[in-house]
Amino acid sequence: MSVAQPADRVLPIPALNRPTAVFGGIAVALVLNLIVWLIGAAAGGEFTSEGEPVAPGGVIVMSIVPLLIGLGAAALLSYKWVAVLRVAAVVGSLLALGTIALTVAAEFDTASTVALSLMHVVLVPVIIVATEGLHRKLTRS
Repeated sequence: MSVAQPADRVLPIPALNRPTAVFGGIAVALVLNLIVWLIGAAAGGEFTSEGEPVAPGGVIVMSIVPLLIGLGAAALLSYKWVAVLRVAAVVGSLLALGTIALTVAAEFDTASTVALSLMHVVLVPVIIVATEGLHRKLTRS
């Protein structure tokens, strides 16, 4: 009698150099967040706060700036301390998820709130893949 063993199904994360990890991560997050915005707009989201539209310009800025600061700082600090990439993955993910509360507290319609909250969630795998890919590059070299 044989016992079936489950196969280890793990998505491989490629080794990434610093520019690819930072700017590639930003580009992927921007594209994914714009897709989420389009879906939210198609679902009836108005993306206005206090009468002022916040999208798509706000989506673009808020996708690029935090990642540029966070991933950029982690990439620079990794010259001296490679373990900072693991710290950055955790802290960046927690910040991305924690700031959903700010979106919920703002006065958006339901479709906009859901879409904007999902944009925060989209950042988590981007941050993890970018930092882990850079970590793999630096520890295998």
